[in-house]
Amino acid sequence: MSNIRAFALLVAVLIASAVWFHAERPVSHPPGVIAPDIPLQGDIDGAAHPLQKKNIAITPLATFSITARVLSRADYRWDTAAAISPTDLALGWGRMSDTAVLDKIDISQSVRFYNWRVREFPIPEREIIESSANMHLIPADSTVARAIDRVKQGDVVTFDGYLIEARWPDGGIWRSSLTRSDSGAGACEVVWVERFSIAPR
Repeated sequence: MSNIRAFALLVAVLIASAVWFHAERPVSHPPGVIAPDIPLQGDIDGAAHPLQKKNIAITPLATFSITARVLSRADYRWDTAAAISPTDLALGWGRMSDTAVLDKIDISQSVRFYNWRVREFPIPEREIIESSANMHLIPADSTVARAIDRVKQGDVVTFDGYLIEARWPDGGIWRSSLTRSDSGAGACEVVWVERFSIAPR
């Protein structure tokens, strides 16, 4: 390989690395609570209006609205739920949106679960549980899907829609949690998202 070709290849690699780094780098914030409010959940007036995504029946269980910090995101392509929910967001609000707190918590996601670990609790364990959650997002349309695709760790996002139950033709059921105080299997929110926005970075 000539020196010119080698130099051109090196430049291309550096540019690609810079683009990847910029795209993947988490959004940073100074210490302080940046999403102070708890999620809002409400009853559905009258009979729930049935929805559908592909061949999967969607039943709204409660109205839902949230502004929260993205603690982590995980994308799925091969599991059964990926047909309607390709992205999970682990979200935090209250003191779980404060960088000073989050710097002391190790957060990860895998197989549709959100996990956290601490050496010492920066805030009470119950507050961590009640001020953060893993949410399976079902975009209502392509506009919402594109907005979710742009989300980075550290973003402050606002969205609303419904907590839902999804039923597959083969009898499989995916039902949202209806409380923020649970943890473990079944504790995730399954959200039909009708509007989604990202705060300016």
